Amino acid sequence: MIQKNYLVITNVIKTKCVLMKKIWILFFLTFLFISCENSSQQVIKITAKTTAINPEIQQDSTYIKKFLPYKNKMIEEISTILSYAPKNLERNDGKLQSTLGNLIADLSYEKANELFQKETGKTVDFSMSNYGGIRSGIYKGNVTVSNAFELMPFDNTLVVVELTSEKVEELFEYFVAENKANPLSKHVQFIIDDGNYTIKINGKPLNNNRTYFVATSNYLQKGGDEMNFFVNPESLYESNFLIRNAIEEYFKNKDTLVASLDQRVIIKD
Repeated sequence: MIQKNYLVITNVIKTKCVLMKKIWILFFLTFLFISCENSSQQVIKITAKTTAINPEIQQDSTYIKKFLPYKNKMIEEISTILSYAPKNLERNDGKLQSTLGNLIADLSYEKANELFQKETGKTVDFSMSNYGGIRSGIYKGNVTVSNAFELMPFDNTLVVVELTSEKVEELFEYFVAENKANPLSKHVQFIIDDGNYTIKINGKPLNNNRTYFVATSNYLQKGGDEMNFFVNPESLYESNFLIRNAIEEYFKNKDTLVASLDQRVIIKD
């Protein structure tokens, strides 16, 4: 019985010691925190050193070995063949339209419409993007993941804006004034005749009594390239889907990339 009581007392003493130890640690940390909080920190001196890169500086093999597997994997991924181009596709091979612009506009429409229909049950009427957003061409031969990044190096996403007919007219007035091959999808037929123009969307003349759903990029929707007609839409759907990913996905699903100049923009002399 005495032994049992001794063990109980011993355990109690040990518990109290542990508790006191924790209290002292907490007190010390609190004091340290208050001291640090009240202390004033000032930068006394800033020094900088310039190291010239030259052949005499030896590479650090430790870092090279560490990062080489990641480098090789990245090179392998961006070199993956997605499709084949039987001819060059460029952004400036037509007048107010181009083979590459038509391709980008149509695939952007296709993906935006897929996402928009799934979310809202409605259909996109057409798409428009900007000439300056296409940063490279596609040249005859294998088309790789790298080509998708070169075409669209920015993290722009697909959006759908609902525009009044007046805003759609502003869009086409902008198109004429800029005189650039801003990509329009095949759902548009835009006829320019001696300064005058007519608009057909999905085979029908522009209707002043309805609104139109237009796919574009989040950059342009915010007024990029002075496309201010996109800024305050009747409604806005943001997909958060990268246009670059739409390009890569489209290329991956096509054995051969086919694009041509067609009747979406007609210029009469």
